[in-house]
Amino acid sequence: MQVVSSTEFATQQEKFFLMAHHQRVLVQSGNYTYRIMPEPIVVEQMVLQPDEKLRNAITGDELLEGIYQDLETFFAGK
Repeated sequence: MQVVSSTEFATQQEKFFLMAHHQRVLVQSGNYTYRIMPEPIVVEQMVLQPDEKLRNAITGDELLEGIYQDLETFFAGK
């Protein structure tokens, strides 16, 4: 187990992240202690499933076209 200060952790983050794969790493900050725990990211959990909001979404080009039309309407009224 490795206990480090928050300052030491801040200056050597990569070292302690790699170390956390093999041993427990605790970061002491004031009255609190934090454990660094590596966890693999599961991409499937991060991908949103299509829903009604996605089906109603517009593209960036459609957004820009609407903005240009609104600007033309706004400045034509002046």
